Amino acid sequence: MHITLIRQRYNPYGGAERFLSRALGALDNADIKVSLIAREWEPIKGIEFIRCNPFYLGRLWRDWSFARKVCKQIKTLKPDLVQSHERVACCDIYRAGDGVHSVWLEQKTKNQSWLAQMHVLFSLYHTYIKSAEKRLFESPRLRAVICNSNMVRDEILQRFKIDQSKIHVIYNGVDTKLFHPGIKQQKNNLREHWNIPDAANVFVFVGSGFERKGLLQVLRSFESLPEDCYLLVAGYDKREQFYRAEADRLGINSRVKFLGPQKNVIPCYAVADVFILPTLYDPFPNVVLEALACGLPVITSTKSGAAEVITGYGNGFVCDAYDLEKLQDAMRILSDKEVAESMGKQARVVAENFDLDKMAENLTSLYKTVLKAI
Repeated sequence: MHITLIRQRYNPYGGAERFLSRALGALDNADIKVSLIAREWEPIKGIEFIRCNPFYLGRLWRDWSFARKVCKQIKTLKPDLVQSHERVACCDIYRAGDGVHSVWLEQKTKNQSWLAQMHVLFSLYHTYIKSAEKRLFESPRLRAVICNSNMVRDEILQRFKIDQSKIHVIYNGVDTKLFHPGIKQQKNNLREHWNIPDAANVFVFVGSGFERKGLLQVLRSFESLPEDCYLLVAGYDKREQFYRAEADRLGINSRVKFLGPQKNVIPCYAVADVFILPTLYDPFPNVVLEALACGLPVITSTKSGAAEVITGYGNGFVCDAYDLEKLQDAMRILSDKEVAESMGKQARVVAENFDLDKMAENLTSLYKTVLKAI
């Protein structure tokens, strides 16, 4: 079986890329040849890399030119299956890892000024993305859509003319051997490295693109927590200085550590007691499964697909990303180390249901089903 995967931009710290790397690794032993079309990528053993990097200026031209050229390359390659992680209509399988763009825009502009809302409404880029998404989901070529949460499946069905039988929910997988509670044995050394007291209650936030991931809400909620609480922020954002300034304005800058992008996030989980990600919109962030597997209780939002694996007072809390009061309540409850530790044990139990082998089995089964139908 020859599968060609499409992913435009490589970000080693991105959740979609981490999913793709894990999926490729999990499928390594299967009877599958895999090619990868991208602008750039880090070498992956056993994967054929095909560069597709047309010239562009600006993000609209960037996405349009990539989609146009990659579809030309697909005609030349003629693989058995094309799975895209980008909004291109020349694929057989689409993984909706970015969710539905119009839903994201609604979440993004919910509390913004009318001027900001108008800017989004009349944006040529957002208009193009929504149009490309419609062409993709309603394309006669499309055989299957992989959703990583029921939330995204329902959003697609509500907004596009697509046969429900084409949509398959396959949750992300996590390496439960790599991410496990045993990593906490290095906690004290790491806390010394980052100048955090041994007795402190540590919350960790992992995610690039701070606005979308809800860091502003985390900082404003964190202000109300006791002085023995610390916050680690791992990830990239070009406006990081704005968030540093906000922490300074709130008077919590001495207890908030901005670590920048981390290729290896395991030390972040090892030093923490609680994981927090009240994302404004996220189909299913991989970092939530990683944190759960490491034995950390999770606080996330109602517009995160990961909310589907969080149960109140079980392994974490779910609240509206804009509801600072409920976010503060959840953080206060989990600032109790005994409560966090108890819920962390339940978190690990939940994570064990999402191993990589199960994800690989589901993906391979889907590929074979789609091939039979062609």
